[in-house]
Amino acid sequence: MKTNQWIMAAGITAVLCLGVGKVLSQDAPPGGGGFGGAGGFDPTRMQKMIMDGYRDQLEVTDDADWKAIQDRIQKVVDCQREVSSGGMGMMSRMFRRGAGGNASPQGAPPGGMPSGLASMMPKPSPEEEALQAAIDSKASNAVVKAALAKFLDARKEKQAKLEKAREELRDVLSTRQEAIAALSGLL
Repeated sequence: MKTNQWIMAAGITAVLCLGVGKVLSQDAPPGGGGFGGAGGFDPTRMQKMIMDGYRDQLEVTDDADWKAIQDRIQKVVDCQREVSSGGMGMMSRMFRRGAGGNASPQGAPPGGMPSGLASMMPKPSPEEEALQAAIDSKASNAVVKAALAKFLDARKEKQAKLEKAREELRDVLSTRQEAIAALSGLL
């Protein structure tokens, strides 16, 4: 089970890194701004570029069709982020703690990860934080078991929301678009 979580977390990290690298390599708009220029990171612009990429991949030319599809894609993406936050939270903790448990990674601000990477990492859920606190404090088996049960229940709930969002997206896609969405990781 742990191996699957690590593989999923590594895969998500690779996708994020590749996507961010592609986005960061784009030319900044005139007058600054962009992702790495004088204006700093612009999450709104990055989100628009991602959605424009999905629109191109899905070959959507009609604005009305795109509006229905875009809202459902956004819901799927948001649910995917929620579902995967457990593995990403673990990676986030590794960056915060560093290799030795307390040290920051090279190039990170004291006590944390590099600021660009920090903004990409999801915040841990309350259930994940409670489970981590139980582990860190070497709590009794009963306390760890209760925290684990809450964490797993919350994860199941998030997974169910993701599956519902995917079904809603399928409802507005053609067969060809559904196949493209499946290959792109949305379905």
